Amino acid sequence: MDVTLQHYLAVGAMLFTIGVFGIFVNRKNVIIILMSVELILLAVNINFVAFSAYLHDISGQIMAMFVLTVAAAEAAVGLAILVTFFRNRGDIAVDDASVMKG
Repeated sequence: MDVTLQHYLAVGAMLFTIGVFGIFVNRKNVIIILMSVELILLAVNINFVAFSAYLHDISGQIMAMFVLTVAAAEAAVGLAILVTFFRNRGDIAVDDASVMKG
């Protein structure tokens, strides 16, 4: 049995769905929300690479590298904000983040 484009798209769709459910179901824990965003970006990367291999074009793989770079920056900045928020407030509840309005 060969792994076809539809298999990759199915895995990407499942990861995307898990990520969206993680954001909508759990609105209390910031770390789970960030992990869900990373799952969504991973699903997009799988689709980029799958279509790139299917179409014999390298542009999808290049775009996936850009998405990985943005995801790494998002994780670093998001965790830095969480650490600062935890030091100031003592917890990282999403409901308390509204006090950060400037």
